[in-house]
Amino acid sequence: MSNESIRETVRKEYAQAANRVANQGGACCGSAAPAGNPITSNLYGDGEKASLPAEALAASLGCGNPTALAELKPGETVLDLGSGGGIDVILSARRVGPAGKAYGLDMTDEMLALARDNQRKAGVQNVEFLKGEIEHIPLPDNSVDVIISNCVINLSGDKDRVLREAFRVLKPGGRFAISDIVVRGEMPAEVRRSVELWAGCIAGALEESEYQSKLVAAGFEQIEVEPTRIYTAADAKGWFGDNKSVERIVQMADGKFMSAFVRARKP
Repeated sequence: MSNESIRETVRKEYAQAANRVANQGGACCGSAAPAGNPITSNLYGDGEKASLPAEALAASLGCGNPTALAELKPGETVLDLGSGGGIDVILSARRVGPAGKAYGLDMTDEMLALARDNQRKAGVQNVEFLKGEIEHIPLPDNSVDVIISNCVINLSGDKDRVLREAFRVLKPGGRFAISDIVVRGEMPAEVRRSVELWAGCIAGALEESEYQSKLVAAGFEQIEVEPTRIYTAADAKGWFGDNKSVERIVQMADGKFMSAFVRARKP
């Protein structure tokens, strides 16, 4: 698929997810992934969930909780790449306080509308949602302290461009602190295609060393990839169901996909 085809597919998926939330239907990570799947479930603490609109939680398509791990400080400016329904932007805005600011960037009109409604319901003022693509961030050079993202960069068809753009808009010393799906080690193409088909949000996931190499090429230093969830054969069975014909694929995928917290710093 071309980068534009990938982008349009993702846009449609997330527009449908936003519409499901608007219609009280809930959402999940990709149209093929079942509700309650191990990627998107139980990412936020009870205290965080109690402070958020139900629609923000319902629209959460992430694979981690970057706001809890990014060590945001009062007064910082933070940017969420692919902000969806706004859950991580709202949490970030509260962490940086009124002297700070949280931007959310998304390319999907339906998600932006949902996020702005969630912002209103949450009562946070230090937030701005921007329409745009994560490959073309509509902010000036050296303008943000921290970049977060939650299971979005794996969906881009041009990850090198995303990482270069993240580097560009970060201030010197700025932090890249994102949650994403990462592949551990080599995997047969048949297995990768099959698992990606069934669990939509892992399409395009990078292998761990490749992720690190791309961050280095973009200019980042102090790179760390910290596993937060490693998906087992039992998790894969949850994606595929009781389909005996894919038992071999399920076993070969065991332990190969993980949610990870990826850290790096701009010199």
